[in-house]
Order: sequence, then C-alpha cells, then structure tokens
Amino acid sequence: MILSALFRPTRVVVRKGIRTLITTTTSTDSAPHAYLRPYLQTKDEAQPENEGLEGVMCLVMNRPETKNALSVRMVGEMREGIAKLDSMPISSARILLLHSFQPNLFCSGADLRERRTMSTTQVSSFLDSLRDMLRELEGIKIPSIAVIDGYALGGGAELALGCDLRVGGENTKIALPETKLGIIPGAGGTQRLTHLVGVSRAKELIYTGKHIDGVEAERIGLINTYSPQPFQSALSLSRQIISSAPLALASAKTAITSATRLSLEDGLDLERRVYNKLLNTEDRQEGLKAFKEKRKAVFRGR
Repeated sequence: MILSALFRPTRVVVRKGIRTLITTTTSTDSAPHAYLRPYLQTKDEAQPENEGLEGVMCLVMNRPETKNALSVRMVGEMREGIAKLDSMPISSARILLLHSFQPNLFCSGADLRERRTMSTTQVSSFLDSLRDMLRELEGIKIPSIAVIDGYALGGGAELALGCDLRVGGENTKIALPETKLGIIPGAGGTQRLTHLVGVSRAKELIYTGKHIDGVEAERIGLINTYSPQPFQSALSLSRQIISSAPLALASAKTAITSATRLSLEDGLDLERRVYNKLLNTEDRQEGLKAFKEKRKAVFRGR
C-alpha cells in the first residue's frame, strides 16, 4: 500500500446549497480502496459555511462495486490511513469521519468472494489484521464518527462500533448476521456491542442476526443520532466537538474508555491523573481567559 495515495484530489459539487466533496477518481484496481483526506483541502474552501470544520479528517471507503466489502487490500489501506492520521499533530487533525465515497453505502462486511479463495491460515491472518485495524481506529487520540448511510453488516457493523460515535439515517441498516453463517462476530462485535447496548440487547442482535434500521438503532443507543442527512449531521456534530480543547478531548477519551475495563476506584484514579495533566496547559489558560472575556476560546492543542 502506498502512503502517497492516501490524499486524493477532490472537486466540489454544490447541490441545493449542500456542499459535497467528490474525489476525482473512482474505485478501480489502480485507485485506492480506502484513503485519508482532509474535509477541507484548500484555503479557498474555508468559506463561512465551512467555519468550524478545519481539522475534520475523512477516512473514505471506496469499493462501491462490492458495497465497500472489506478485502485484504482495503483493510491494509485503512490501517495506513489510520497510522497517517495518528502521526498528525492534534492541533491540525481534530476529528475523524469514517464514511463511504458513494452515498447510501457504508460497509457490507468481509469480502466473502475473496474469502472463498483463501486458505485457513490466510483467513486467520486477515482476521488478525482486521481486529488490529479496529483496535487502531478505536485507539486514535481524536474523536471519531462513523457515518452509517447505508448497510453496515457483519464486519461493517464492527467497523462502526470501532468509532466513538455513530450517525445514521433512513438508509441505515445494521446487522451482525454471522450466526446465520455458522460463526460469530470475530473482529470485536461481541465485545464492543455488549459494552454499547448491554448484554441482553447484544445477545438478541447476535443470536437472531436481524437487521435494524436507523430509528431502532438510535432507540437502543447503537447510533447517537438519526438524521435525514447523516453526513451533514456528522459535520454539525463535528463543529460542536471541535469547539472543545483538543488536549481535553483526548484526555476525556482516555478516561471514558477506561471506564469499560477498570474498576470504579481505578477509573477515578486514572481520571484524576489525566485531569491534572491539563491544569498547566496553554489551552486551559485560554479557556479561563475566554470565559472571563465572554468570547470564543481559540485552542491550539498546547
């Protein structure tokens, strides 16, 4: 996989006042199947309607002909994008949107056509890479949002679960159907889903393999927001998050994530440690000064 291919050129299309970024390539054997790009790629795009979106990064899935099925190559390219993102300064990469190049799509799960050509050893290696990719996605220091504008099945649902937040809409369909194929979710689905919606609900969804729509997903807490325009809703949510201090967001993510694996007392101790590290930061002082002066704080991640 080639790191130079992670940032792809784009053109801007405006439809009924909605700004949409379209890459100048489509998914072919030579084009990347997944790539990282800034939402705003040029200074010319920093228009008033895009205020507050500086620092939004996008990890784009681009295999529409397979409904973004997760192949060996695609998982590798996603891991490269995540690694590139995690090496960027927290002041410039503020939030990640995981979404499809094509609308009305998210991810149909593992590429079963490719899977049929693989040996048992190769399948095991692929699952290890997929699990590692989800752990790396979950572990990035900035907040992440999955834009589930379409089907998220099996590994696609597990991919969405690897993000901090999820946004869906009228095209959203989520399912973990692995038991219908004689297996179980193998890339963290049994664990992350249980942490998110509880033991009983996770058992129901995995035992039955049933599809749930965006309305039901929001009702049970599987997605955070249901919206007629999921991507626009994700951008609105990004604006709200980006107005917070980047170091504080990273620390909050660390503390919240620890609550799923630590006892209450150990979690409280960790919370205090990460809290204390923020007290002498420039952003902390800027937050206090901005509050006193009744203005918007300008955080720099320092």
